[in-house]
Amino acid sequence: MKENRKLLKEVIKGIKRDMTDEEVLNLLADSKVSENPNSEIENYTVGQRAADAIAKFAGSWAFIFTFTGILILWMLTNVLLAVKAFDPYPFILLNLVLSCVAAIQAPLIMMSQNRQEEKDRRRAENDYKVNLKTEIMIEDLYDRVNAIYALQKELVKELRLQNEGANPAARQTQNTMTPHAQSIDPESTTAIEAVVLSAPNNS
Repeated sequence: MKENRKLLKEVIKGIKRDMTDEEVLNLLADSKVSENPNSEIENYTVGQRAADAIAKFAGSWAFIFTFTGILILWMLTNVLLAVKAFDPYPFILLNLVLSCVAAIQAPLIMMSQNRQEEKDRRRAENDYKVNLKTEIMIEDLYDRVNAIYALQKELVKELRLQNEGANPAARQTQNTMTPHAQSIDPESTTAIEAVVLSAPNNS
């Protein structure tokens, strides 16, 4: 439990040195370590939400088809206008627009990715805390079950000794049983089967 206490300090901040193991486990059972990583979305600023929306749209097929259509329309318009074209071939203005779009779009996508990485990191920490709590609680339950099982075995032994000491007639009856009946495993047969098998064979 001492090693687990060091790990539990990462999950629960209210652990004190003078607390017993039982108190620590009760505190762990009563505490809620899971968190919703999406709960902080409401705290985003307008700029952050706009960056997320732009990054989401820029990574979709709708953006690809829309931008491709704009490029084709731009080039066809300038080719058909010929001398009156506002951006004649080789479309220098179009190259400038594309460069500006790429220069603005790249930082917005990086901002959105950074927030997504932060959200993934919080989600990973949340999973770690939940798994750690579950592991410690299961380990404690396993130890308790083993302790109960050991205590039960001791009680069964004591009851058998008390029954043998208080009822000597039972031992005498056991001595008069046939060898075949004495070899019967009481745990693998029922009481009725044991009586039938222990009865002497008159034939």
